Amino acid sequence: MTEIWNILFNPLPNAIMTLLTGMSLVYWLFTMLLGDGFEMGTDADIQFEGADVQDVDMDADTQADLETEQHVEPSFFSKAMDFIYVGKAPMMVLVTLFKFISWIVTIASSLVLNLAAFGWKSVLILIPVFILSFFLLHYVAIPFVKLYKNVGYAGEEAHEFIGRLGKMRSTIQGEQLGAIEVVINLDVIRLNVKSKDGSLLSYGDDVIVTNQDPNKKFYIVQKDINLNNI
Repeated sequence: MTEIWNILFNPLPNAIMTLLTGMSLVYWLFTMLLGDGFEMGTDADIQFEGADVQDVDMDADTQADLETEQHVEPSFFSKAMDFIYVGKAPMMVLVTLFKFISWIVTIASSLVLNLAAFGWKSVLILIPVFILSFFLLHYVAIPFVKLYKNVGYAGEEAHEFIGRLGKMRSTIQGEQLGAIEVVINLDVIRLNVKSKDGSLLSYGDDVIVTNQDPNKKFYIVQKDINLNNI
């Protein structure tokens, strides 16, 4: 038991990752005790305020049309978030998986590389560990993404999107369809949208959701005017 305890908290990188992973474990324990667990906030066949998984995750045809009509290169950050499926699974699930992967890799590295001999400098191993864990998360998260997709995940619970602020993740004008990201309780939700009056909305613009298409295929947005963009 003493040997296991020593591995978990020595050297410093192990202690850091053990504490971070432990915090996630405590979070999930409290979540389970409160009765939330991994519930999606709705049944698998219930739509989220009219936005089912097809609304949140654009189908292949819509995506192809957008790519044909728009040649806007997403930012590096947006690509990175897409790579680890942000918006396709709850943020806390992804964060917990990332911590767990980093914890395992850190402990394995400490044993193989004898990090204890480097003292406090051993904490630098966390830099490559986090980078490796980021790429591993892409593959480890796949089963969870499929699970949440099958139950129609669009956030922790059903949300009313009208009136919410979002950020454009494509450039649209006229009748073009695009996508925005809305952040609700740390969850990033992506919605199909169209410009309210056909005016140009550029990638990265702050917009507000004003209405929904009668067929519930997309939302109507307009540019949000605030002190930052006046």
